Amino acid sequence: MSDQIKVVLYIKNMISDMIFLNSIIATELMKITENLAALRHGEEFLNSSSCLPEHKTLNEQVIEIVNKYNKTSEEIKRKEALERHILKHL
Repeated sequence: MSDQIKVVLYIKNMISDMIFLNSIIATELMKITENLAALRHGEEFLNSSSCLPEHKTLNEQVIEIVNKYNKTSEEIKRKEALERHILKHL
């Protein structure tokens, strides 16, 4: 395998890892925001706001992005674990 191909594969894997890590950060930050809103204003406030449905939509979009760029079997396993974790939060 040529050095150029090795570099391209390395960069592809690095970007894939970054997308995965950023998806975790994004979904966990949304959950932290929800928890803080519930602590500050109460569960009723959070349930009556538009945040929960909007966060659900955003979480689904995060999963779509991870699906789009993570194609190897190892990446798919990580994506499935992330998806289970995100959906557990909903």
